[in-house]
Amino acid sequence: MCHDHDSRPPVPPRTGDVAERGTLTLTAADGTEFSAAYAAPAAPARAGVVVLPDIRGLHPYYVALTERFAEAGLAAVAIDWFGRTAGLAETGTRTADFDHRPHVPQVTPEGVDADTAAAIEYLRARTDPVLPVVTVGFCLGGSHAWRQSAGALDIAGSAGFYGKPGVVGEAAQHAAKPVVMIIAGADRATPVADQLQLAATMRAAGADVDDVVYEGAPHSFFDRASAEWADACADAWRHVLALTDRVSAGPPDVRSPA
Repeated sequence: MCHDHDSRPPVPPRTGDVAERGTLTLTAADGTEFSAAYAAPAAPARAGVVVLPDIRGLHPYYVALTERFAEAGLAAVAIDWFGRTAGLAETGTRTADFDHRPHVPQVTPEGVDADTAAAIEYLRARTDPVLPVVTVGFCLGGSHAWRQSAGALDIAGSAGFYGKPGVVGEAAQHAAKPVVMIIAGADRATPVADQLQLAATMRAAGADVDDVVYEGAPHSFFDRASAEWADACADAWRHVLALTDRVSAGPPDVRSPA
């Protein structure tokens, strides 16, 4: 378990009004329906975020996280992994007793990217057709966010918290888009050295990699242990928002229609 069902995300360093929030159903290009959450700021969004959750799928933490991103001026969609194998979340989110274990091995890069693409399409339909979008993932989602630096998705960058290099695999050798790597210094799930080696591989491939290690911080410090690691959480927010600020500012062709 990455964190308690009742955990909530830390407050971002800048906050504003949220105009819209709620859960919904999206449809991927292969026809799969999946649960999602959306939140939008009151002011025009500077950029968009697709939130890739941990192994528990779309549960209340990630619904709340879309609202945090909206408070920071970003339109956000959080997706659920399990539409293909578990169907829609009956209550809009995965409940505390949802057994994710048989479904996680069935999550594929192709399915993740198809659902991410549907979320990007929804963000742009609700905001700006050329809105720059980044993916931000956690644990399993962090791994896929790092992997997406090398893919064909129409994203401007990605940020991942405590992911696993093995999930990224050979894609690391083709990384091209800006990446933020948030690394827990006391992560028992993945050695820090392995994550730093992944950063070096992606950097050698041509990606601009911002890798930061929080010494002593445990896996899931941004959620399960955010109260104990408030300074690290605030700094992690700054790194992620620096990426969204960067892509929203340009270069000019980032926002040019194809």
